[in-house]
Amino acid sequence: MTSCQTQYLLMLLLSVGVSAVEVQRPRGVPLSKRQFYEEGKPFTCLDGSRTIPFDRVNDDYCDCKDGSDEPGTAACPNGSFHCTNSGFRPGFIPSSRINDGICDCCDTTDEYNSGAACQNTCRELGRKERESLQKMAEITKEGFLLKQQLIQEAKRGLEEKKAKQADIQIGKKDLEAKVEALRTVKETAEQPEKEAKECHLKAWEEQKAVIQMEKDKAKMAEVLSELDDDADGSVSVAELLSHSELDPDSDGSFTEAEAQGLLGGVDKVDSVAFESVWNNIKDKYTSEANTETPAEVETPGEEVREPPSDNDSEQYPEEDIPEEEEEDDDEEDEEEDQDDGDYKQSPPPTQTPDKKEDDDEGTMPPFDQETQNLIDAAQKARDAFDEAERALREVDDQVKNLEKEISFDFGPNAEFAYLYSQCYELSTSEYIYRLCPFNRMSQKPKFGGSETNLGSWGHWAGPEDNIYSLMKYEHGTGCWQGPNRSTTIKLTCGKETVVTSVSEPSRCEYLMEFISPAICQEPPSLDAALHGHEEL
Repeated sequence: MTSCQTQYLLMLLLSVGVSAVEVQRPRGVPLSKRQFYEEGKPFTCLDGSRTIPFDRVNDDYCDCKDGSDEPGTAACPNGSFHCTNSGFRPGFIPSSRINDGICDCCDTTDEYNSGAACQNTCRELGRKERESLQKMAEITKEGFLLKQQLIQEAKRGLEEKKAKQADIQIGKKDLEAKVEALRTVKETAEQPEKEAKECHLKAWEEQKAVIQMEKDKAKMAEVLSELDDDADGSVSVAELLSHSELDPDSDGSFTEAEAQGLLGGVDKVDSVAFESVWNNIKDKYTSEANTETPAEVETPGEEVREPPSDNDSEQYPEEDIPEEEEEDDDEEDEEEDQDDGDYKQSPPPTQTPDKKEDDDEGTMPPFDQETQNLIDAAQKARDAFDEAERALREVDDQVKNLEKEISFDFGPNAEFAYLYSQCYELSTSEYIYRLCPFNRMSQKPKFGGSETNLGSWGHWAGPEDNIYSLMKYEHGTGCWQGPNRSTTIKLTCGKETVVTSVSEPSRCEYLMEFISPAICQEPPSLDAALHGHEEL
């Protein structure tokens, strides 16, 4: 309820007593213009265009261009008739409606010569409006009292926030000093940890090198034994030729000259000289044990194949079904594969000799107790530093949030501050609308579906003399081939804080009616109402 409505209520309540005294004036003339219509004196058109004898006022002939000489007849097309409407509010109607057989004025004065059966309903209308306006006035009064409480609460809240901000700033300085001290402790603890870890790793690398060397020597002795067919403790050109995979140029012809070249240009090498030969052949050498195939084992090429069946699906073993035949099954399993994600693991790959050799070396042994103590101490220092740094970030967030809230425009006296960090909903047949003042506005389908952003807080958007009467929320989710959604919030005085309606007057532009005591204005005094009534 606006102050104008409250003022009118007081005037309406007083109008019963005032209307008891009838002021004589020409039909259709408002009381505010009575002085221009003095009987017995010439009448000057209100636009000043001409002066006529007074007996030509309301003579059913239009003399004045502005129609002011015929306030009580339909003679002038641009004239207007004043309805006194005693007991209700006065008003104006176009002169063309005078004596048209339709009752426009509740006091029936517009149909004085039409014969229309009109009834005076002004007192009943006035009674109903007075009741409505009285109720609105009570709501406005209570809302304004609540607004004063909100202002006091906002004032106390602002003082508390400023005090909290000062305390946090002091605590922040202490925390910053703590973080830097713990950073030093952490870095001091990490240096010996790093050195001890590097020393441990170096020892492990050296140990692996020794293990690898021993394995290499064992392998070399095994190969020497395999190549030494005559068991004389040496390897000859003839013995080397038995391994065609050692052919240097891999041309399919392993000659004696090539074998002699591998032996260093001699016909035979002993176990000592074989070490240099081993370095040249170990990457190609294939052990005889790996190439022997037991006679009783049937090779894949010797499998007996059955004649093809008339049934095409039986031509292939289950694991060999062509890709096109498995396509449907793949599609059916696709969803399961996607759901399982990382939980499915492929079978472990066949272990290569190199991998096996690495496994033979074992895993790196655990750290010795002294190194472990250094690691534990460094980890403890890291944990303490991380915790302090996390606490400092939280304090920074608190400071930023407090600074934002303290500097926010919550109205002339911070009366809207109570809306901050609150949300209000309105449920319709299709949607649930959610308003979080100074944050965002959203819409969500009532029976499932994703939420749509109808705008984020923009600015106060009311007229200059009442800027806090409208809120603007902008840059919401874009409409299909249209602008981004936006919402205007119209605030109305009330005792409660509630969303009453949401509409979409223009595409992608929403309008919300929002009741709040923070917008209530102080009701006018009785003297102001009386003064306004005299003017009407």
